Amino acid sequence: MIRRILAAALLVVISAGGCATVNPKQDYERVSRQIETATGQSITVDPEGDAATRQRVSELLADGLTAQEAVQLALLNNPKLQAGFLRIGIGRAAVVQSGLFSNPSLALYFRLPDEGGLANFSVSLAQNIAELWQIRPRIRAAERDLDQTILTLAREASIAALDAHSGYVRAVQTERQLAIARENLSIAEQLVELAVARREAGSGTEVDVNLARAERAALDVTSRTSLVAAVEAKTTLAKILGVTTPPDELQLIDTLPDAIDLTFTPQQLVEIARANRLDLKAAGAVTQAAEARVAYERARFLRTVELGVNMERADRRSRGGRNWLAETAYASAQAGALTPPSLQPRESQTTDYVTGPTLTMELPLFDQNQAQVARAEFELLQATYLRDAIDREIVQESWAVHARATTAFETAGFMRDELLPLRENGLRLAREAYRVGSTTLLTVLDAQRRLLEARAGYVDVQAAAGVARIDLERIAGKPLAAVSAAPEQPQSQIPGNKP
Repeated sequence: MIRRILAAALLVVISAGGCATVNPKQDYERVSRQIETATGQSITVDPEGDAATRQRVSELLADGLTAQEAVQLALLNNPKLQAGFLRIGIGRAAVVQSGLFSNPSLALYFRLPDEGGLANFSVSLAQNIAELWQIRPRIRAAERDLDQTILTLAREASIAALDAHSGYVRAVQTERQLAIARENLSIAEQLVELAVARREAGSGTEVDVNLARAERAALDVTSRTSLVAAVEAKTTLAKILGVTTPPDELQLIDTLPDAIDLTFTPQQLVEIARANRLDLKAAGAVTQAAEARVAYERARFLRTVELGVNMERADRRSRGGRNWLAETAYASAQAGALTPPSLQPRESQTTDYVTGPTLTMELPLFDQNQAQVARAEFELLQATYLRDAIDREIVQESWAVHARATTAFETAGFMRDELLPLRENGLRLAREAYRVGSTTLLTVLDAQRRLLEARAGYVDVQAAAGVARIDLERIAGKPLAAVSAAPEQPQSQIPGNKP
């Protein structure tokens, strides 16, 4: 009965780990959902689907590129990011390995008799049952490590998406600056024509013509410089997107984003970030993994407790007692005369089988795993401090980015609604006054310069507002379109925090 019970127990342990396989498909789906929540972009994470990825990249580049398509390209076509996704498979393999029992041990012993005969032998089969109370915290630690890997990769993907969006805004900014520079150059050429016409009509001077031509030349230099900046910005964007498209063939469809009115306070932004930031969640997962390792190391006070079954076969020889009278009578009857029995000793041989349980364990006299427990506790404390550091950074950055975004949005609205119309009207009035001879060319040039500066400044402020909007999403951990009101989320509910 005991033998059957032990054999059944060993069979259960062996079967529990024998069918384990490594399949990270569900983990890829998890990271895809996290990326979609953080970026608003739906992508399929499949590091092995190169053909489908290349096809999708070609489709996105076919008819121009929007900001959202640029974000998708950054997520699909970033080799470093795709290589990072393979860490998910590594993490899943670690989870599977953590759930496997160690292999049972088999021992065979043979002993040969000095005078021949059958060999004595024993066989033992044992399994380390200490893993029965060690395996749960070990699995939990590996699972939390995998959670941290998934959250970290999703955060890296969201940062890549935000960087792509920022690069797109910068490229659109330089394109817009180039368009303004060319538009101002066209205005300057019109001014040259006006100055020449007034000179020929006798109401203008050669000085005015020279001034107008000098201004046109200066704006021509500005236009050329803007062209170089636009090419460099597109080149940078192409690098971020991982494409080899020439800068002049990279068509950007979207314009600079409009300023928005913030519907949340800096403190609300802090709470939104605490509820959604993937790096904070990843730090919480690290803390939970460290807690599981502390429990695991404490459970390894007894690292080896082997329970098994042993079967032994022994051949036993013995010399039995003799009845000399009976043996003499038997020998005489056989020979037909009085005959003494043989004097050789008579031996008997028997085989014994012994089966029973075995228990082997280490004695924790010197090594009680105290050093590993202490190490795990230090790692837990370290993870806690690092998580708290991220939380404090969120608080500080939330206030700074919210203030910067508010200023950029307000400035962009002011320049669009008030400053630009005034500058445009000022140039129009100055040109009309110069045409009828009531003002000088210097007045017109001054009005033109002010309008140029206002237009260029407005584009810069628009871009700053767009980048500030992206920075708000970077802080919040989700698109602003999905941000409405701050959730009621006390800090104690952050993953890894203790109430």
